[in-house]
Amino acid sequence: MDYDVFDLGNVRLQNGTTLPDAKLAYKTYGELDADRGNAIVYPTWYSGQHYDNEWLIGEGMALDPSRYFIIIPNMFGNGLSSSPSNTPAPHDRARFPDVTMYDNVEAQYRLVTEVFGIERLELVTGWSMAAGQTYQWAVSHPEMVRRILPFCGSARTSLHNIVFLEGVKAALTADAAWKHGWYTKEPWTGLRALARVYAGWGFSQQFYRERIYERDPLDYGSLEDFLVSFWEGLFIKRDANNLLTMLWTWQNADIGRTPGVGGTEEALASIRMPAIIMPGQQDLYFPPEDNEWEVAHMPSAELRVIPGAWGHFAGGGLNPVDTAFIDDALKELLARDA
Repeated sequence: MDYDVFDLGNVRLQNGTTLPDAKLAYKTYGELDADRGNAIVYPTWYSGQHYDNEWLIGEGMALDPSRYFIIIPNMFGNGLSSSPSNTPAPHDRARFPDVTMYDNVEAQYRLVTEVFGIERLELVTGWSMAAGQTYQWAVSHPEMVRRILPFCGSARTSLHNIVFLEGVKAALTADAAWKHGWYTKEPWTGLRALARVYAGWGFSQQFYRERIYERDPLDYGSLEDFLVSFWEGLFIKRDANNLLTMLWTWQNADIGRTPGVGGTEEALASIRMPAIIMPGQQDLYFPPEDNEWEVAHMPSAELRVIPGAWGHFAGGGLNPVDTAFIDDALKELLARDA
């Protein structure tokens, strides 16, 4: 096992459900300074696990483990932290409770403070659903977070994004083997169908029109090769109930639902630390327009669009040009006074 587990005990979730004996899996990179002042939190994304984040960590990069102590907490539902697939009855499988972004961040806050004694975070950053967690950190614990850089994500899931996810969910649950979450073997047909639906959204029209999947660094031999090897290969490794748990978290993401906050605009206005908000230029479900609206309500935020044809996966670590663009912004933000 290449990660650690923080035993949270019984956790009362935002909806009032108690998740007994909850677990938060995490991995750290680098060493924590004596003053505990060099920490960065970099959460995981939909279906991703900590190792899927490692492309943005390295010597000479902004997230340099020789300089910073980088914590990657795994989301609830991703198969490593408490999830439908690893939780004992009665909260196993289809009975796993609904978990919000707020719930995830509160567990991460406990990890950061109780395990490491950290009182200040130099940065919170992340892609996609991790961007949503980044916004949530800024609202839930503004006294602690010095800077944020969410990329290819949003503070509130848009209606169009919710509709996209309804298609993903419908493809998975249409498989008779799903059995309303009480399957005895994975619903492979549904998982492959989910992957095919997702394939039309993860990259842009230009990406497909120009057959970028056939070029380096992807280098797939045909469209079908890409759909099977990349997309089906991504999702058949995951548990169906886990995917549906994280999907619910995504659909219901809204920093305006943070306890004590009076809506999304008020929550955005409370984010006063330096921030660079980075959408992908052709992201089909987290479009730049949504982030433009957010930045207009944030006192110290800058919108910086990742150019190019890679759509949502501009933030996925696949294209070296996009990775360099994100890394340069992180370096710039970390150099700013906060």
